[in-house]
Amino acid sequence: MKILIIEDEQDLQRNISQYLMAEGNLCSMASTYLEAVERLGSYEYDCILLDLTLPDGEGLQILNYLKRMDRKEGVIIVSARNSIDQKIEGLGLGADDYLVKPFHLSELNARILAIVRRKSAHGERHIEFNEIRVDLDAKEVLVKGKVVYMTKKEFDLLLYFVSNKGKVISKSAAVEHIWGDDSDMADSFDFIYTHIKNIRKKLIDAGSRDYFQSVYGIGYKFTTV
Repeated sequence: MKILIIEDEQDLQRNISQYLMAEGNLCSMASTYLEAVERLGSYEYDCILLDLTLPDGEGLQILNYLKRMDRKEGVIIVSARNSIDQKIEGLGLGADDYLVKPFHLSELNARILAIVRRKSAHGERHIEFNEIRVDLDAKEVLVKGKVVYMTKKEFDLLLYFVSNKGKVISKSAAVEHIWGDDSDMADSFDFIYTHIKNIRKKLIDAGSRDYFQSVYGIGYKFTTV
């Protein structure tokens, strides 16, 4: 998953990032309102961790920005403010959860997983597409009930395509999903082709139909049509 941590306390920002990256996530950081808006203008995320008090603005301004832009990321407010009114306002502006500091990082991770699961799989712990089943908890891919081994990047990429089935995914969007903010370091998108080629072969070898379609000059689409 790609997670944006908007937090101006450097120690807390670093601790959250280290913990979540150890769990296999990609993390980006922003310490100010302007940095957060810049990140959001360049990338899409699975979840945003949002502090309400920023040096150059309010975290609630970020929620308003996300609402205006019709963004779909899950948002967890992480704040030292334990006011009921503040919680109601934040949740009313579109936040999915509210966690009061201090908190255990394991609890934060559990809440992130719950929110992303609800948004990507409508509350289910798995996503099914014909004979393919993607188990979000076990991080497994099954074809006709048989487990198909995938690397982490292959699993993340397949989940991305299955969750966006029928949509054209550009190569740059796929790269950003795999590499996060470091995607601009890639001088070629050829490795996306290699990943998709490997995923395609593994699925077909396990008895799946080939659902990947190349869209000339743009990217790929995962569809039956």
